[in-house]
Amino acid sequence: MNKPFIFLLASTLFFTSCKRQQINKSASLPSIDSVNVAIVNPPVIVDSAVIVPNNPVKVVENEEDKVKIDEIDFKYLKAKAKVTYKSPDDGRTVTVDIRMKKDSLIWMNISQFGITGATALFNKDAVKFYNKIEGDYNEYTYVDFSEKFNFNITYDILQSLIVGNRPFKKNKSRVVRENEYYLLKQEQDRVLIDNYIGENKKLKKLLLTQEGTNNKLTLDFDDFTMLNQYLFPNSSLITVDYKSNEDQKMYQTVVNIKHTKVELLDTPLEFPFKVPEKLLKK
Repeated sequence: MNKPFIFLLASTLFFTSCKRQQINKSASLPSIDSVNVAIVNPPVIVDSAVIVPNNPVKVVENEEDKVKIDEIDFKYLKAKAKVTYKSPDDGRTVTVDIRMKKDSLIWMNISQFGITGATALFNKDAVKFYNKIEGDYNEYTYVDFSEKFNFNITYDILQSLIVGNRPFKKNKSRVVRENEYYLLKQEQDRVLIDNYIGENKKLKKLLLTQEGTNNKLTLDFDDFTMLNQYLFPNSSLITVDYKSNEDQKMYQTVVNIKHTKVELLDTPLEFPFKVPEKLLKK
């Protein structure tokens, strides 16, 4: 189980699942209450993008609070998923156990054929990886971790993506009505963020674009089902398009997640992370 696979899997693992229930397909779009909406027609340029007159788009400036989004609240989360990973030089299917304490810890145990291959632990300040098969242990800051992908990654991004919430709630947004979606456009630390909010008032798609490198991370949620009083996507597709530092060519990695179990809990969970003493002294 090689390091690039573990790093990418841990940094792009977005999951949720539950016992399937039928969703009301007639659910209305997220509502916008008493806001000023501009119909773009004929063609104009909005944020350097040409709006086609045959496809009118409603634009709302700085009105993200008016878009009502169904987001997940929890204390602890426990989940299991089957994850298929495919990159230009690797591909495999693994089982991933995930535990979370909101705003504090994310724990992942990655196994194959019932054998644990690696464990990852994320807190607000650091990332820890123990590769049990190779007998290797490393700690990283989020700056170090981000440099491995030429993409800014933080704990808050990982936590938000795992539970299907939009990652940036407080910074300024521009709201656009695009076909069946409300599109919330944001920018944070040289990352352009496009949040696509679907008919079920959930984040349907998230597109992160790194300025300068043009590396992209796309997350598509699907098969929404009920868990407690919340909607969770039963499957997730993560696509990472990135430029190689070695040959400067663009490559793509795809992670497909099928969830088998998710629980939202009030009872505290344990986060076992034991590393041999000899590796800690290195």
